Amino acid sequence: MKVILLKDVKKQGKKDDIIEVSDGYAQNFLIKNGLAVKYTAGSKNILDQELKVRKDNEQALIEDCKNIKSQIEALELTFKVKTGKTGKVFGSISSKQITEELAKKNINIDKKTIKIDNPIDTLGVHLVNINLHKKVVAQIKINVKEG
Repeated sequence: MKVILLKDVKKQGKKDDIIEVSDGYAQNFLIKNGLAVKYTAGSKNILDQELKVRKDNEQALIEDCKNIKSQIEALELTFKVKTGKTGKVFGSISSKQITEELAKKNINIDKKTIKIDNPIDTLGVHLVNINLHKKVVAQIKINVKEG
């Protein structure tokens, strides 16, 4: 029997896959537990419509992320930090601090999307990646000055 998976099923397939399974497994486990629906022309049409809507939403999300990327890349955030006599910075700039500075400029992003490869604990300009979407990565300049 052909079924369309509604959720990921271990060792069978991912959500929205069309798979062939035995009649008993389909009726008594997959369909009964809401993991799949029987494959028919109607269910195939519904699946195609859902996939098209998801694709359109994904494209709109990517466009929004590209707009945010252009705003972020036009910025240079400046942080004034305390330093010792030898110019050594006390502490480092965190993703939370970067998020707060971006929020002051009306750009709201999650601090988990900021990827700091090397600690920002020296004076000068540092580049930091922000993963807005799996296909859109922005780069922001962080300028650390003595203050």
